[in-house]
Amino acid sequence: MHTSPFPYSCDNKRYHTLNYHYRTVYGRKLFKAVLDCGFSCPNIDGSCGTGGCIFCDGGSGYFTTSGLSVTEQLAREYERISAKNGDVPVIAYYQANTNTYAPAERLRELYSEAAAFPHTAGISIGTRADCLPDEVMEVLCWLNKKTALTVELGLQSVHDTTIERINRGYPHSVFLEGYNRLKDKGIRVCLHIINGLPGEDGDMMAETARQAGLLHPDGVKLQMLHVIRGTRLAEMYEAGEISLLSREEYTDIIVKQLEVLPPETVIERITGDGDKKKLIAPMWSADKIAVLGGIDKRLAELDTWQGRLFRE
Repeated sequence: MHTSPFPYSCDNKRYHTLNYHYRTVYGRKLFKAVLDCGFSCPNIDGSCGTGGCIFCDGGSGYFTTSGLSVTEQLAREYERISAKNGDVPVIAYYQANTNTYAPAERLRELYSEAAAFPHTAGISIGTRADCLPDEVMEVLCWLNKKTALTVELGLQSVHDTTIERINRGYPHSVFLEGYNRLKDKGIRVCLHIINGLPGEDGDMMAETARQAGLLHPDGVKLQMLHVIRGTRLAEMYEAGEISLLSREEYTDIIVKQLEVLPPETVIERITGDGDKKKLIAPMWSADKIAVLGGIDKRLAELDTWQGRLFRE
């Protein structure tokens, strides 16, 4: 029996899940097929910085297979996905590094290849807000007419003190400019927020979600900061320079963030998957089922839901 007070739900969830979005828009569940096309990042190659963000470990391509063509990667991903789920559509997900950081014609070729794959229902492109020059925007507008396009932007935080601390390479004002350019072109945008960044307390994390909500993003990804072996963040953690959230603290922060996000915004992720082979902390984040269950339980205990406290 469906008892959730939240309108964008087909089960007992009190937030707008990606599963609900897919079933509403496509009539069935979809799966993401991850891609690594060998992109770099301006915060790695020296264009705006070196070393990347302090938490970066090679562009977050944990589950990708580099060195293959887009078609070959999608074929492998489809074989993996269909083995468990049958003949299902996929979202081609350009995941690793900055996926608009290349000449426009090269991007057009790579995106066209994914759009032409027979099982592709849409394309999702992960990138930075400072990597959207006019010629790239033209390609994205072209692609948006060919398929269901989502551009994923790393917001992380709205606080410039945090942004400097994590070595992102550009201020919040640049993020806003890139976001608004995409929305003005009618492109679907999903924002990434990271909880537990160095120097931030719960009020700061809730404020990031509140300000993000005022932008009315199409989607939001919420996740815990992962300490991955080999990163600058790992050095800081092992030196005792930072502390991490407990699972209980993370749960309470997520609830507060959900409350101030618009109910129509799709929560595309509410916890994250770090590379378990390299994950140093927090180890509780590896138990995804427990994290998700804890969030559901806390929302029910407080009788609250996504958007309950959202105000323009």
